[in-house]
Amino acid sequence: MNVRAPNLSGRTAFITGTTRGIGKEIALSLAEAGCNVVSTGKTVDDSDTDLDGTIHETAAACEERGVESHAIQLDVRDAAAVQAAVDEAIDVFGEVDILINNASAIQLAAIEDLPADRIDLLTEVNVRGAYLTTRAFLPHLREIGGGHVLTNAPPIRMDRAPGKAAYAWSKLGMTFVTLSLAEELDAEPVAANAFWPVTLIETRATRYFGLGDEDDWRTPSIVSDTVLELLDRDPAAFSGHAVYDEELLREAGVEDFGTYNVTEGDPEPKAAWMFDPEYERP
Repeated sequence: MNVRAPNLSGRTAFITGTTRGIGKEIALSLAEAGCNVVSTGKTVDDSDTDLDGTIHETAAACEERGVESHAIQLDVRDAAAVQAAVDEAIDVFGEVDILINNASAIQLAAIEDLPADRIDLLTEVNVRGAYLTTRAFLPHLREIGGGHVLTNAPPIRMDRAPGKAAYAWSKLGMTFVTLSLAEELDAEPVAANAFWPVTLIETRATRYFGLGDEDDWRTPSIVSDTVLELLDRDPAAFSGHAVYDEELLREAGVEDFGTYNVTEGDPEPKAAWMFDPEYERP
């Protein structure tokens, strides 16, 4: 951890997609900071799959860090299931003041090569899932007097994405929903912000889809540190932003990003380039 973690004792976060990768790292980092965690995702049994990790394993790892955790199986495409999961989390913890929309599907393909059911999946998991979960939490966030809605999605800098139009549309849609919410809640102490890594992050998805190699990757800890820094900001004062991890952490005083790298060197900003082809580091 390269940032000063806020004291999140007594607070509770509802995180989508916590079985592995970035979502799990965020859950564990928040638990280290004292935050209770609602661990959600589809995987409850990994014995018959090549994917390691379950929502229950993540919840147990959070509890090992001294907080309370609760696992809920959830398909974010199912509106009724989303509402039931939100109600269950509130029933268990009383207050849930942090929502992190992390669950995401990815497939990179040209329009000609991507069938309709795949664009449906990308749209339903990514933008619709974030929309449903955010909308389900709004009455509760208003009732408890504020909180944070954070979404793992990129800044909007492009109007076309050849070779990945469906994925880009769904991820940029997550950002669009989040920033629109910030404007709708402008007079209320609920922060809505999006965050995105500059470099590719080492996860199963980057390996499976062949997105670079180890020299291009940073560990998920740079994303979890970004989330901690966002949670350390006053929700009434910092809302409506789509931030890059490097830029936010640099503001927070991080100077050495090498500790996040999977290998020695300086990874190129390939994650930023996916949605911001003209991106240049300051």
